[in-house]
Amino acid sequence: MTLTAQLLDGKALAQKMQAELAEQVRVLQVQRGRPPGLAVLMVGDNPASAAYVRNKERACTNVGIASFGKHFPADTTQTELEAVIQSLNQDDRVDGILVQLPLPDHLNAVALLNQILPEKDADGLHPTNLGRLVRGEAGLRSCTPAGVMRLLQEYEIDPKGKQAVVIGRSILVGKPQALLLLEANATVTIAHSKTPDLGAIARTADILIVAVGRPLLITAEQVKPGAVVVDVGMNRILDETGKGRLVGDVDFNSVQSVASFLTPVPGGVGPMTVTMLLQNTVQSYLQRG
Repeated sequence: MTLTAQLLDGKALAQKMQAELAEQVRVLQVQRGRPPGLAVLMVGDNPASAAYVRNKERACTNVGIASFGKHFPADTTQTELEAVIQSLNQDDRVDGILVQLPLPDHLNAVALLNQILPEKDADGLHPTNLGRLVRGEAGLRSCTPAGVMRLLQEYEIDPKGKQAVVIGRSILVGKPQALLLLEANATVTIAHSKTPDLGAIARTADILIVAVGRPLLITAEQVKPGAVVVDVGMNRILDETGKGRLVGDVDFNSVQSVASFLTPVPGGVGPMTVTMLLQNTVQSYLQRG
């Protein structure tokens, strides 16, 4: 019998959540006299970043969040950007601030993120918010890992008591993802590029989350039969005809016959990341009064 994985449909869940957020914002806006506001700062003209930013701004419009996005030329200085962040910190119309990564090489991303007020940190990457996550305290959570947890919840996949393996240790996804799974009472292993015999570690996972940015890294042989597989990767590759297409870090075609649940790419984790960004902005708006 060939098992065919059930899809974890992030696109459908994102649409449902955005409809709920739109209704919430509609009611709150009347009470408060202003909509929630999000400022996305983009520097330079990275085409992937530009597409992400357009996506985020479109989602803001759908939910009724005011967009204070700013697009800067590639040669903008650190000082100029820090001044912009300071002014947004003071702006009462803005509840969330996000710096679109990656930034041009001459800029210090960490220093810029640290300038954002923790309560306006829509991406959940400020050291204060990451510290709250480590301590299990309430705070804004990193959007992609929070989106993964919400997707598992929607499909009634409880990490409690499960073996979870996170492949990838970035501050954007891997580390916060491991902490959120730990908070949900999973037993968590973090693997990465220096892990010997990655396949052997991956095969121990009841829940396997792959976030390394290497196309089709994980194949069926590396997946435990019946595992839940979440693919955070988003890689553009060229097919035989020279045409570009998006693939994840997981070889979807082979893994779907082994896993019980599997995220598609695109349409899995990506829409959830954007939705959690909107949710963080609304949460900030509510807490700021």
